[in-house]
Amino acid sequence: MQPDGMAEGSVGTVPQVFVVDSQANYISLPSKKKVTWVRVGQKFLLLLLGLTMLGLVVEGCFIYNLYKKTEAFSLYMSHPLFQNLSNPKASGLQGGTIMSQVGTKESNEIPTMRPHLEPIQQRPFAQLIGSWHPAGETNVVQWVYRGGESITFNMGYNNGRLLVEKDGNYYLYSKVTLNAAEECVLMQHKVMKVTKAYDQPIELVKSKSFRCRTPKPSTAKSSGGEDLWNSFLAGIFHLQKGDEIYVTLDDVHKMRPGNTENLMGAFMISP
Repeated sequence: MQPDGMAEGSVGTVPQVFVVDSQANYISLPSKKKVTWVRVGQKFLLLLLGLTMLGLVVEGCFIYNLYKKTEAFSLYMSHPLFQNLSNPKASGLQGGTIMSQVGTKESNEIPTMRPHLEPIQQRPFAQLIGSWHPAGETNVVQWVYRGGESITFNMGYNNGRLLVEKDGNYYLYSKVTLNAAEECVLMQHKVMKVTKAYDQPIELVKSKSFRCRTPKPSTAKSSGGEDLWNSFLAGIFHLQKGDEIYVTLDDVHKMRPGNTENLMGAFMISP
């Protein structure tokens, strides 16, 4: 009988099978977490792909802007004025000093640029060469503004003054030559501006030098005894429409006249 009782007792072990099933159900739960991680990974990859595409778009924009700037610079350097400046034989540039020449005949027309030029080549500029009668009122230097190497574009001229017609940043320059052989003298070379915002002229840039006669050999005295003094001024300034730019020189009557000895110029470098 006892063995039967043991057999009955062994029947009580059946619930262990249920326990095994419950463990099997518990083991299947991580599959849901795996699906969740897969979705997170997919979203992360999509985010990386989006950032990569955005980076390519930004890089393309930078390359396009660089191309446009390079193209604009190429057009700017192809401007006839800069082509002349880069050719010493054509413009007379020697060692950074601008030496201009003018023919014997003067034209009554101010040279103008071709109407189909690119916008960057429509920027105003002017170059005036020295006059054989440079002395003007209140020491304002007079210039030749028609013919020869003189040229004006989108700028006017009146009684030794350049007239600004467009707002912008301009590069201004001036070179003068004087004969300081007579006696000691204080020489002042200035580039001045007259603007509607102020009642008085504004001094933009100045050169000052005290010069005395240098002893010369007898041969030099017999040929005129010249003691030449050169001054070159340049700078970048913001000018407005209606401004007037001119050059003054103390003792302007001592200025050595000539087309290659003196000049004045301006050109816009940016609006």
